[in-house]
Formats: sequence, C-alpha cells, structure tokens
Amino acid sequence: MFSNKEKRIRYLGFDDFWFALIGILVLSFITDYLFNKSFVRFPFGEAVLHWSISLFFTICNWFIIRKVIILLRIKFTGLNDVGKRLVLLFITIVGTVLLVDFIGNILLSFIFGKNYNAQSSSLILLPIIIISTMTMAIYEAIYYYVRLKKSIIEREQVKQAMVQAELDTLKNQAQPHFLFNTLNTLRDIIDQNPKEDAKEFVDKLANVYRFILESGNANLISLREEIKFAQSYIHIQLERFGKNLQVNWDLPQNAMDRMIVPMSLQLLLENAIKHNTISKAKPLVITVHLQNDHLVVYNKLQPKSTQIPSTKVGLKNIEKRYDLIAGKSITIEKSDTEFQVQLPLLIVADQK
Repeated sequence: MFSNKEKRIRYLGFDDFWFALIGILVLSFITDYLFNKSFVRFPFGEAVLHWSISLFFTICNWFIIRKVIILLRIKFTGLNDVGKRLVLLFITIVGTVLLVDFIGNILLSFIFGKNYNAQSSSLILLPIIIISTMTMAIYEAIYYYVRLKKSIIEREQVKQAMVQAELDTLKNQAQPHFLFNTLNTLRDIIDQNPKEDAKEFVDKLANVYRFILESGNANLISLREEIKFAQSYIHIQLERFGKNLQVNWDLPQNAMDRMIVPMSLQLLLENAIKHNTISKAKPLVITVHLQNDHLVVYNKLQPKSTQIPSTKVGLKNIEKRYDLIAGKSITIEKSDTEFQVQLPLLIVADQK
C-alpha cells in the first residue's frame, strides 16, 4: 500500500510518502540518540551500524502503527468516531513500541550473540512512546481535517442543490404567471380586433417565449437582455392599450452589462399594468431608470374602480430569488399616489 498513491490518499487523507520517509529518518536518529548516542560515542562506521538498528526499530513501529490506523479508519469511518479511534490508536502505539522492543532485542541478541544489550528501560521507551504518539497524531489530525473539509463541501453542495431546486420552482412559478396574463391580453385582442391582429400578437408572444426558454437555466441575466425581453413584452401590451400605455426608458449604456434576476423587470411592468387604470383619460406612465446602483421601476398609482385581488406572487417571487441568488433585498416604496420598486444591479461574483 505504501507504493500505491491512490490508496495512500484514500485511507490516510493525503499522500504520506515524504512524510513517512522523513519521519522515519528523524525518529530513527532520535531513537538512536536516546538509546546509544552512537554518533557521539563511536567511530562513524560503528555509529552507522548502531543507527541502522534504531532505523529498523523505527520502520517496524511506524508501519505497524500506520497499518492499524488504516484498519481503524476502515472500521470506524464516522467523524463521531474520532475519540474511539484515538484511544485505540494510543493503546496500539504503546503496545507496538513495547512489543517491537521486546522481539527486536531477542532477534538482535541472537544475531550479535548472548552478550548483546540494547540498554532498554521504561525511562527510555517512554519518550519513544510520546514521540510516536505525537507523530501518529499528525496522521489523525490531517485525516480529520480532510474529512471535515469534505463533509463541509458535501453539506454546501446539498444546500446549493436545495437552493437551486427552490429557484427552479420560483422560475417555473413566474412563467405560468406571465402566460396567464398574456392569454388574457390575447382574449381581449380577439374580442376587439381583427383576426390579423391576433395572429401578429401570437407571433410576438412566441418570440417572447423563445427568450424565456433560452434564459430558463440562468439565475442571472444581463440588464441588456432583460430590457430587450421587457421591451418585447411592452410591445405586446401596446397592441392592447396603444398610446394609453407609455414606458420611459432612462438607462445609461455603461449599466447594460450588469446582472439582474431574469423576468424581474418584466414582472414589475406586468404588475403595474395589472393593478392600474389605463385609458385615454388616465394614461399609465411607467418610468424605468437607474438610481444608486439600483434599477428603479416607478409609476403613479391609478387604482382600478374594480380592484383585482393581489396575490403578490410577482413581488414575492422577485424578493425570494434575489435573496437566494445574491443575499440582496429589493426595495418596495408605496404611498397613496406613487409606487416604485428598486432592484439591485449585480455582478456575477454576487451570485452565492
């Protein structure tokens, strides 16, 4: 498993090749210093021989403990099992250091003769246990960090999927709302105008719906595209109201690349047309302009004599989508004589 990078990352949380290589060398020198002080007491050649014994002990300790770490992670996979893993890991470290020391001394006595003495004692093994624990704790800390980071990413992905599903629902809510109102307009045209006017209206309506379909997957759209759509919508309404409906566009070109929630401007225009009287005596004038980095839709209130009950679906839809997409709020200002809504202009980076 040491030679397989994929498995190292899978079971340990990172590629520990260099960490293990350097760690084994460092610990072997520390072990040699604690046991023998070989490079202080002996000539270089003899010191290397004694150090190689410490290296052997360190390699055995390292890979036995490392193997147990992997087995513990396979058995106890949850983040809630960290405490259990750490307790078992510490017991493993103590047992491994003592066992390797005991068996290693027997092997070395057999190799070097009966007079071989490793100078082992509990006072010397204790620092080895502490150092080994600290080293192996790095494995657990990195693994915990990687798992925690992965868990946070997965949680954010789930939240993002939920938000996107809610946005899709809101977009699907806005489109039938638009269809219902435009069909009512079509019915009025059929009642009042020749068949040719109705055909032309249907053609324009098809163009508008083509735009809706093309922008259906976008959470944000450029102001330029949204205005193009809104103007197509107003063009359709002019078939019904003629000069009694006026929209004044006062928007600088340098704002056209800013972003806006799709269909938000159109919904506001639709809202104004739906709830206000539009006649030759009382033409409806809607002003669309820029103010303090906001798109403002303004009109004087001209309530209909027979007021249509308001579900406020359009405004609630826009509010919710702005909040979900960018964490921004729209501003609604209403008095006895005036009504205006301010939509924040966004950039792509604003999108959550």
